[in-house]
Amino acid sequence: MKHTFEFKAAMMQPLMALFLLTISSILIGQEQQPPTLMDFKIVIEKTENGIKMESPEGSAWKNLSFTIGYNIPQAINQNGMTTLDSTSQPVDPNLANYLFTIAKTEDGIVLQGIEGTAWKTLTFSLPGNERQAIDQFGMTD
Repeated sequence: MKHTFEFKAAMMQPLMALFLLTISSILIGQEQQPPTLMDFKIVIEKTENGIKMESPEGSAWKNLSFTIGYNIPQAINQNGMTTLDSTSQPVDPNLANYLFTIAKTEDGIVLQGIEGTAWKTLTFSLPGNERQAIDQFGMTD
């Protein structure tokens, strides 16, 4: 009888350790889940004086056009042009919640994803008057 008790006690320690490791890994995994990305699509065109953008999906705006010099970032969110210190949640659940900056370079475009994008930086060449589509995952058709 004494051996049975000792055997059960010896088996309980590894089982408890395994149980605690499993619970802690589940909790850590839950903390590290990426936020759910909502669908949006933006078509970018570099013009001589600035940038034109169309958003057929996920934004309150349909067309944005602005004059901007080289390497000067402009913040864009689901509501249009903004600043990095402003926070605005979409009032329409059909709108994506995103924030990124866009800058025109000599050769193309640099985007910095701040929230609502799977990408942190997108850089691509874009000759004048050509177009490139992006979405929450990066460059697309």
